[in-house]
Order: sequence, then C-alpha cells, then structure tokens
Amino acid sequence: MRKEVIGPFQLFAMIVLFELGTAVVVPIGLESGHAVWISILMALPGGILLFMVYAYLYRQFPDLVISGYTRKILGKWIGWPLSLLYLPVLTYNGSRNLREAGDLLISSSYDRTPIFIINSIMVVAVMFILYQGIEVFSRTSEIYFWLIVIMGMISNFVVIIAGLVQFKNLFPVHPGEWGEVFSSAYPNIWIFPYGELVCFTAVLPHFNSRSKVRKTGAGAIALSALLLSFTHAIEMSVLGPDIYSRTTFPMFTTITLVNVANFLQRLDALVILTLIIGVFFKMSIYCYAAVSIAADLFHVKEPRRLVIPVGSVVLYSSFVSAENFPVHMNDGKVFLENILPFLCAVIPILLFVVHRVRRRFGWYR
Repeated sequence: MRKEVIGPFQLFAMIVLFELGTAVVVPIGLESGHAVWISILMALPGGILLFMVYAYLYRQFPDLVISGYTRKILGKWIGWPLSLLYLPVLTYNGSRNLREAGDLLISSSYDRTPIFIINSIMVVAVMFILYQGIEVFSRTSEIYFWLIVIMGMISNFVVIIAGLVQFKNLFPVHPGEWGEVFSSAYPNIWIFPYGELVCFTAVLPHFNSRSKVRKTGAGAIALSALLLSFTHAIEMSVLGPDIYSRTTFPMFTTITLVNVANFLQRLDALVILTLIIGVFFKMSIYCYAAVSIAADLFHVKEPRRLVIPVGSVVLYSSFVSAENFPVHMNDGKVFLENILPFLCAVIPILLFVVHRVRRRFGWYR
C-alpha cells in the first residue's frame, strides 16, 4: 500500500491553520492585560525551539510517531504507559475545541438548534476527512489556508476603516508590567497554542522532505504568531482590557461593532466561518494524532478503523466535560497550567536529552 505523503507548503498550511484554530477567536494571555499582543510575540522563540525538538526527534526516527520513538528511547516498560497518556489528553483537547465552536454558533446564530446536532455535524465532517487520509486532508488545508488569510485581512481592514481602533488601549507598557507580560508568555501562551504542535509528531512521518522540516515549521509558526498578535492587538484596541477579558469571544464582539457609513454591517459571519474552519482543522489534527498513537500502541494495522471510535469519544466528551461555558473555561485553565506542559514540553525534551545521552555513550542495541 502506497505511503501517504505531504509536501512543504501543505505542512506549512496545516500548521498555520492549527495554530490559529480557536486561539484567534477566544481570549488568551489574560495575565498580561493590554499587552497580550506582546506576550504572543515573546512566546514565539520558545515555540520555535520546542518545534525544533519535535523536528529533531522526527529526523532521528522518520518513520515513527511519538509513541514509537518514546518506547524506543525509554524502553517498552516506561515508554508504553507514558505514550498512553497522550490519548486522553488529545481527545479531551479535541472535545474542548468542539465545545467552543458549538457554544459560539449557538450564542450567535443557532440559538434554537440543539448543540448535539451542531457538534455531531462537525464531528462527522472530521471523521469523513480523516477516513480519506492525511494526504487528502493536507490538500484541503492548502485551499482553506488562503481562505482564512483573505477573511482575516477583510475583517481587520473593515475594523480599521470603521474607526474603532484606539491605540491608547495598547500603550504604554510600563516597566512594572513586563513581568506580567513574560509570565503570560511562559508557560501559558508558549503551551497554547505553540506547544500543542506536539500533535504534528504524528503527521511528520508523512512529510516528504526531512531537510525542510525545520524551516517549514519555523516559518509557519512565525506567520501564525504575527497573525495572532495583530488580531488580538486589534481586538484589544477596540474593546479595551476590561471588555476583552470578560467577553467570551472578543473577535466576534469586535466585528459586531463595525458600521461603515450605515452600509457595511453584520460581518459576524466572517468570524463564525473563521472559527468553524479553524476548529475543523485543529480538531482533525488532534483526532488524527490520537488515531495514529492508538494504532501504534495497540498494533492496529488499519488506523482508519479507529476514526469512528475516536470521533465518538470526542463528541461525547464535548458534552460531559463541563456543565456550562464558564466551567469549561476554568477547567481549561487548570488543564493548561498542570497537564499540557508535561505532555507538550516535558516529555519531548526528556526524549531529546535521553536520546542524545544514549547516542553519545552508545547505549542503543
């Protein structure tokens, strides 16, 4: 059976769409206040360095997903249970993305539609694209990358020409605030969204150019950071720190304020479409990573057989994970601070160090 492969621009597009995901719509880095856009840029070098760790491990074990080289580096008795931890985390994070998309759609346009119907439709779309394979998925990302860029340019442009931007909400950044800016960047923004790229350890074995993985990944992360920083700066300048921190979806709130000559109004459809596309790609990659790791751990020869079980778990988790959206956000904060750093940063860095030591002393059999 022919191995599915993806090219450099396809990987580039997938990373950008994954990074934007829900991070472009929901508030992030609240600890830094009006300087959130600086925190996003400050976390960028750490995000690139973390991806370099993923890229190094991929170049050392080009045919293995993270669960495969974890067992190879740490041994079966430590590596297998450690790899198993990724499955509940990946499915839970995928369900969180699904929950956020469903809540925005209900609060904005589909208030009479049961959330089960909305979430089910999105999960079915994800399961369908994953069943077609990573190659089809990557080709789809090429198309939607340009669509997201165009919609983002239109949205930010109309906000600016509508005269809503107030630069006083962004400046000045006083010397005493730089500590908060840094503490917001590390580890929170460093992990969300940059550290979530650990999912791509399941995608990289399909990449067709090992020599370009670092340059492609670094370029995609840098572009994502610039887009996120600019978008959140626009949102903060329009809403101010108080409203930005209290609103559920600041991007949606910002776009609803647009009124150009009493003619250009009601552009919230752009935000809704942006979220749907972002959640679709982010949740798809989370589910694909869960499917790949599960297939590797349990020796399933045909990973497509796991698409429906994983999709069903994600759908079910999106309902039972939290009773309402405020609880959902509080749970996410605890999850971000206590669990994600271990799986996104600690384990990969540990693998990197142990592999280097074992190679240096020739401890591989």
